[in-house]
Amino acid sequence: MLNLMKLELRKFKIMGYIRSAAIATLIIFGFMILISYSPKLYSINVLKNYSSVFSMIDVFVRGTFIIFAAVLLGRFVIDEFNQKTITVLFMYPIKRHKIIAAKLMVVFAFTFLCIVASMIILSVLYFVINSFTHFVSGELTLNLVLQHAAKIGFHALAASFIALIPLYFGMRKYSIPTTIVSSVIIVLLTCSDFGGFNLNDIIIVPILLAAIGIAVGYMAIRKMDQIDIC
Repeated sequence: MLNLMKLELRKFKIMGYIRSAAIATLIIFGFMILISYSPKLYSINVLKNYSSVFSMIDVFVRGTFIIFAAVLLGRFVIDEFNQKTITVLFMYPIKRHKIIAAKLMVVFAFTFLCIVASMIILSVLYFVINSFTHFVSGELTLNLVLQHAAKIGFHALAASFIALIPLYFGMRKYSIPTTIVSSVIIVLLTCSDFGGFNLNDIIIVPILLAAIGIAVGYMAIRKMDQIDIC
């Protein structure tokens, strides 16, 4: 399985996606800095303390990379069916479901690592910048850091599974736009603010959606041997 994943990484030139993920992280950071200046410009105190900073980082990063994962699913899986290149892969002496499983594992692992790395980088960068600019008041306590670290792991894991849900919609007609649009809808539902909280704050919601994502991935893998690609 690891060899199949390595082949996928080489085939699709993963370094290009890593650069795109780094650029996305920098854009999020720039947007957060812009938001931090808003109190001075419009007297709107969006980021009151580090807790609100970490919450905003979490929302932006999860939303960005769930959509990013949909792009990867479109490129790694759905486009293979559209271009009929999947027929070549299925001619290899390897079971079909293992090939698809390797693709999904690459998308899952890449999404998970990107979310974790992006959250850590953004948190550290904002702390460093804030030590000079004092955008937000309050002390960054060890307890808050530990809570944030725990949330990073949980939210990254849940979001990486949730990112597989758009595969269900995309595979119905092998449509990349449908895959991306469905991911945007998921992001709007789970990352939007509803009166001071978002659905992701309700612990059962990300767990349930993650379970759905796991089910979608499992069904996609198991059904590969039954799909007629001719």
